[in-house]
Amino acid sequence: MSTNDSKVRILAECAILIAVGTVLAQFKLFRMPNGGSVTAVSMLPFILISFRHGTNWGLLAGFANSLLQMLLGGVYAPPAGTATALVGAVLLDYILAFTLLGLADGFSHMLGEKKTWKNVTFGTFAVCFLRFLCSFVSGFLIWGSLTEDGFGAVTFSLIYNGSYMLPETIITVAVMAALYQKAPMLFRQQGVGKKGI
Repeated sequence: MSTNDSKVRILAECAILIAVGTVLAQFKLFRMPNGGSVTAVSMLPFILISFRHGTNWGLLAGFANSLLQMLLGGVYAPPAGTATALVGAVLLDYILAFTLLGLADGFSHMLGEKKTWKNVTFGTFAVCFLRFLCSFVSGFLIWGSLTEDGFGAVTFSLIYNGSYMLPETIITVAVMAALYQKAPMLFRQQGVGKKGI
């Protein structure tokens, strides 16, 4: 298979997985009032792209996901109502939060080059935690004025974002680990994806 054919195949596969992730994101098991939800493993397809085709493809798919999240779900306007707050919310709550899911394969290599159950589980957890960190930082820097009952902005953000990201992370890690156990061949890097785009 030529390099061009391989890239077209990977691009087609990524498009299908992005579509699957976008559909899964519409099935919300739990929704927070100011953004954030527990979904039907909507992060899994984007993390899988990273494992199959490397971080470059993963980051590209994650970025596409961030744009689709904003397009289909809308952007929650921060309470400050300033352009700076809006840009910060877009960057932290959408672009960085979802694009960084593409780093899963890179994190998995921290435990060794060979792909194992532990590597896949660690890579998945690491990027879910990164997504939480983005929302957590946004929560106290941008959304902090929503605090109630004497909570400080940091505590409020930890509780608010942890309430949906913890179950979302547990579900995603568990399903990814089960998927690896049942079909490890899905996690073998393919063609040009090994070196990126």
